[in-house]
Amino acid sequence: MSLTFASWNINSIRTRAHLVKDWLDRNPDCTLLCLQEIKCEAHQFPKLFEEAGFHVAVAGQKAYNGVAFISRTPLSITTDHLPGFESDEARYIEAEIEDITIGNLYLPNGNSGGEAGFAKKMNFFEALHQRSLNLQKEERSFAFIGDYNVCPTDEDYAPKALSSGDALLHPESRAGFRRLLWSGLADALRCLHPTGRHYTFWDYQAGAYQRNSGLRIDHALLSPRLADRLTSFIIDKDERGREKPSDHVPVVVRLS
Repeated sequence: MSLTFASWNINSIRTRAHLVKDWLDRNPDCTLLCLQEIKCEAHQFPKLFEEAGFHVAVAGQKAYNGVAFISRTPLSITTDHLPGFESDEARYIEAEIEDITIGNLYLPNGNSGGEAGFAKKMNFFEALHQRSLNLQKEERSFAFIGDYNVCPTDEDYAPKALSSGDALLHPESRAGFRRLLWSGLADALRCLHPTGRHYTFWDYQAGAYQRNSGLRIDHALLSPRLADRLTSFIIDKDERGREKPSDHVPVVVRLS
């Protein structure tokens, strides 16, 4: 059975709910939208989606972080946190839909909080790796999709878009991402486009979008059986050109 799902770091759902609703209306084939950085608690999540007939599940917190699902079909939530990641921050929610497990994640940036902040980033990577192993042991078909806050290779960021010491480029951050691949997962974009510069984020400063000075930090990693079903991975770049947009754009995964 075919399935289309997407991810979007929306950088405040209450500010941009109208953009999300418009995008969903224009993409009726998208069954499930995973949001990150919603920046609100569950009771503050805009009601317009449920009023329009969508199913919503939220793992939120006040003013920061937060992840959510907006679905056209009922969801079965398996967990509202990442097992093994000890934190009160809302950074992970997982659901089952059509016999597929979808993990929606907002990985720590790692640039703030000094050594402890970077350690939190690596702890998330470790917990996600263990979750991958466990789901594979259960022979589940699954995807981890969201804002990973890592540019896996030098081709995944525009020249001079980041300083060499940025946590998104740190060798340990990249190693954490590679370890997920080595556990058996496939980077959806690179399955279809092994090389080339493709960005999902453009900073608000210094005309980054107009100069195409971007980063690829929003990723979809697929388990082997899902990777076999992958037909397309689309970066909806045009959303970044809308009025008062998020600094990220939707990424869309289509499975046969």
